[in-house]
Amino acid sequence: MPCLIAAPASGSGKTLVSLALAALARRRGLNLQTFKVGPDYLDPQLLSLASGRACRNLDALLCGEDWLRQSFQRHGSQGDLCLVEGVMGLFDGKGPSAEGSSAHVAALLQLPVVLVVEASRQAGSLAALVRGFRDHDPQLTIAGVVLNGVGSARHEALLREALASIAMPVLGALPRHTSLELPSRHLGLLPAHELEDVQTRLEAWAELAQEHLDLEQLWPLLSAPPPAEPTPTPAPPGQGVRAPIKVALASDAAFHFRYPEAIELLEQNGLTVEAWSPLADEPLPSDCRGVILPGGYPELHAGSLSASQRSLSALRQARAMGLPIYAECGGLLLLGRGLEDQQGVLHPMADLLPFQARRGSLSLGYRQASPLGDGLVLRQGETLWGHEFHRWQLDAENAEDSSLWQLEGWGSPARREGWGDGQLHASWLHLHWGGCPAIPQRFAAAARQVSPLVPD
Repeated sequence: MPCLIAAPASGSGKTLVSLALAALARRRGLNLQTFKVGPDYLDPQLLSLASGRACRNLDALLCGEDWLRQSFQRHGSQGDLCLVEGVMGLFDGKGPSAEGSSAHVAALLQLPVVLVVEASRQAGSLAALVRGFRDHDPQLTIAGVVLNGVGSARHEALLREALASIAMPVLGALPRHTSLELPSRHLGLLPAHELEDVQTRLEAWAELAQEHLDLEQLWPLLSAPPPAEPTPTPAPPGQGVRAPIKVALASDAAFHFRYPEAIELLEQNGLTVEAWSPLADEPLPSDCRGVILPGGYPELHAGSLSASQRSLSALRQARAMGLPIYAECGGLLLLGRGLEDQQGVLHPMADLLPFQARRGSLSLGYRQASPLGDGLVLRQGETLWGHEFHRWQLDAENAEDSSLWQLEGWGSPARREGWGDGQLHASWLHLHWGGCPAIPQRFAAAARQVSPLVPD
């Protein structure tokens, strides 16, 4: 079975170790299927870049345990090798619990854990830290430790001796060097498409694994799971043989937070998904019958988006014609009256919703969502889990009159949020459609009911 690469805390180096192994496998001509625990969009972009295969998210809260097992088995068995990168600290999950954590997923899939420890300021104390993680949950097996931030040969010897005292294998020792740091911004690591010298980075990551990781011990921990028995995919309810219809998906440097399953599920429901760039001021594709606005970094491109009058006008036309529009997080910001950039300058947007967005405090965490009525993709009485992660906040007018659902989460007071009706879903909340397949089904059904867009 493959391993899960985890750490005591964020920033310990688990992404760097995962990228190094993925890049080395690719250099050796091997197909490595990567997975990422949790709702992250940015680490999976980097892992996809390094491995050459689309990374898949494993989120027990957003998708449920059964779906998680099936996705891991289906995709993991298609590669020569397999690797799962954890999220945050090993036991960090929903609120103070381990639910949804790396440990939860490791236990669920029965994966051994490789613990990456940032050890630059430690010596003998490392043994106490690792012993605590090893003994905290008897369901888990810590296969070994990768040391990160090792300052010298003497420092490495001290750390190895400390771990030998608790019979913990050392699976590698990465040096401390600024060239190994991954660039980041306010929501996490820099997106893959913004990295400079990609080929140079891939080679550096592969060399890092070759020189500093114990591949004799690690490589067997990347074995792919055995293939599962094939199961037929049922057709969506009411889905016969129909001509596919076109929907537009915002896809550029401003809008790129999406899971691979989103496009796959739309296509399974008979839709043809066409990429559309608001940032390039493209018109909506001719004959499209729906618009999807995923998350991303529109706040970094507010001026350019505001100048994209052809794209903004097309959105207003789509709304007027009753085309279904699904927007979440960054996509929501495009629909408001104004969006403030990082310098505090407010830029006009599509003006379809009554708010202006400005930089504010961080909103982060899992949310349980209860729809307040029937809408484009929601039905009253349902309960969904989503994830909220944004630093921009809304100055909204009469938001209570058009609230989409009620959100509740640990440390976050219950509140109404979002806008929606029979043709619109707009919210801060990120959803994984693997856990709520009715959403792409309902979106497809709504798209079939409208006339195709004829550009002005």
